[in-house]
Amino acid sequence: MSPAGFRYDGKRVLVVGGATGMGAAAAKRVADLGAEAIVMDVAAIDYPCAQSLKVDLRDKSSVEASIEQISAPIHAIFSCAGIADGPGLMLINFTAQRHLIDRLLEQGKLGRGAAIAMISSAAGMGWQNNLAQALEFLDCADWDSAAKWIEEHPGTDNYLISKQFMCAYVARESFALLRKGIRLNAVLPGPTDTPLARANADVWLGFGEPFRKEVGVEPLTPEQIGDTLVFLCSDAAGGINGANLVIDHGHASHSVAGAYDDPAIKGLLGIG
Repeated sequence: MSPAGFRYDGKRVLVVGGATGMGAAAAKRVADLGAEAIVMDVAAIDYPCAQSLKVDLRDKSSVEASIEQISAPIHAIFSCAGIADGPGLMLINFTAQRHLIDRLLEQGKLGRGAAIAMISSAAGMGWQNNLAQALEFLDCADWDSAAKWIEEHPGTDNYLISKQFMCAYVARESFALLRKGIRLNAVLPGPTDTPLARANADVWLGFGEPFRKEVGVEPLTPEQIGDTLVFLCSDAAGGINGANLVIDHGHASHSVAGAYDDPAIKGLLGIG
């Protein structure tokens, strides 16, 4: 593979949730690699980009208005928006971002040769154990029916469920998208040192701390996740589709194989 396969010269990229953290890291990296970066967030964008769009992902009309400001073609989408709790969590973490993808497809702004990379979480690793519920939700294919489903199913508007459902979406929808020439993947980061994680550091950065101490590594950086997103949507990753890629220094796989014993990981995965 030529080094050109990793570059984005002449490509227009949309970063959803790119004001800070992993999204900002991806936006900056892809711009360095030649892309025209469009960055979308409810918060202000405080670094240079080709276009910045303010959007409230809890508000369908705000999302629709932002879509109208995006010019074709879009060659890659980094779907990075997310919150840990609060009202409208599922709308922000998944539903609005799926809606963006669907509308860009419908309008012909996202076409053959494009790629999408989403940010799920290591918290979503056990998605297969909740597949029936995830598929029932995903069958609510439009914004309104998806929002209604969440309202009718108490306890589903939470972080873990949003990440499980995203993983199921990637596994299922990547087949239909590939038939249109579009790749879809997700990353599942372990503890990552972002503003969101620092706001509740004991929980978000405390998870897996004994493992990291034993092997001598630090929490992941936003740049490590951003660089992986950029790779997944590059031509260099042209054979990767439908992957839910865990990025956690091997914490989960070591626990599954018994090299390192972590009951919390086994609990997430639903294994004894």
